[in-house]
Amino acid sequence: MIQLKKATRKQVKLRLNISAPSGAGKTYSALRMAYGITGDWSKVAVIDTENGSASLYSNLGDFNVVDLQPPFTPEKYVEALSACSAAGMEVIIIDSSSHEWACLLEENELLAQSTFKGNTWSAWSKTTPRHDRFIAAVLHCPAHVITCTRSKMETVMGEGKKVHKVGMKDVQREGWEYELTVSLNIDRETHLAIPSKDRTNLFEGKQPFLITEETGQLIKEWCESGESELQSAINEMTIVATIDDMKVVWSKYKGLQTDAKFVNVKDKRKKELEKLETEKAAQNGTN
Repeated sequence: MIQLKKATRKQVKLRLNISAPSGAGKTYSALRMAYGITGDWSKVAVIDTENGSASLYSNLGDFNVVDLQPPFTPEKYVEALSACSAAGMEVIIIDSSSHEWACLLEENELLAQSTFKGNTWSAWSKTTPRHDRFIAAVLHCPAHVITCTRSKMETVMGEGKKVHKVGMKDVQREGWEYELTVSLNIDRETHLAIPSKDRTNLFEGKQPFLITEETGQLIKEWCESGESELQSAINEMTIVATIDDMKVVWSKYKGLQTDAKFVNVKDKRKKELEKLETEKAAQNGTN
C-alpha cells in the first residue's frame, strides 16, 4: 500500500570525497577529519592504494591500514570495506578511489579486444556492473566513508607570471561526486578546501577552509542530528495498515529485530491489526 508521510531527515553515515592533485594533502586531511568524527584512532581504517603513503602519518595515532596491491579491482575494494566493517571500524578512508577506476579502464580495454572485437562501448556492459557494486559498497557501508580521488593536474599562470599547479578533473567515473553527501576540492598551493557539492549546507558559500579535526566534529554533529534508525523503524511500524505491510517493515530493519522497543511496537501493532481483521470478518459475516 502506498502511504503519504512527512519528510524526515534521518541520521546518516558520512559519504565524503576529497579531491586534489598529488601533494595537496588529501591523506593528511582525511585522517584529521576522521579523528574528528570518531575521537578514537583505533576506530579509523585506511584502505591504502598509494604504496603505503598513509603509514607515513602513523605519528598522528594508532589507526589501521589495509594495504591493497595491484591490480586495484573493484572486488578488492569491496572486500576491504567488508573487512573494515567486520572489524568494527567507525570511519573508513579509501585512499584512493582513483586506482579502482584506472584499473577498470585498463581491464575494459583488454575485454574489448578479447571479446567484443575492439568495441569498448560493448565491453562496458560487463565492466559497469563491477563499478556499480563498488559504489553500492561505499554507499551502504555501516561506517562513515571518506574517499580520496586524484585530480589531473594542470599549470596556470597567476599574478606576476607565477605558475600554479591546479587540479582539474577527477580520475574517477564522471558523476562520482554526485553519489556522495559532500565533495571537497583542495587547492595544492594553499591546502584550503572548497565544496563542489554539499548536501549538508555546512560549507556551501563559506570561505575556503583548512580541513581539521574540527571539520570532522562539525560533520559528525550534522550526521547525528537527524532521526535515529530506531525511531524511523518505530514510526513506520506504527502506521502499517496490513500484516503484509508489517512484514515488509520488519524485514527492512533486520538489525533492530532484537531491539525490545521495536519488537514491542511490532507486537502491539500486530494485535491491533488482527483485531481489526477479526472485526471486519465478523461484520462481513452479518451482512
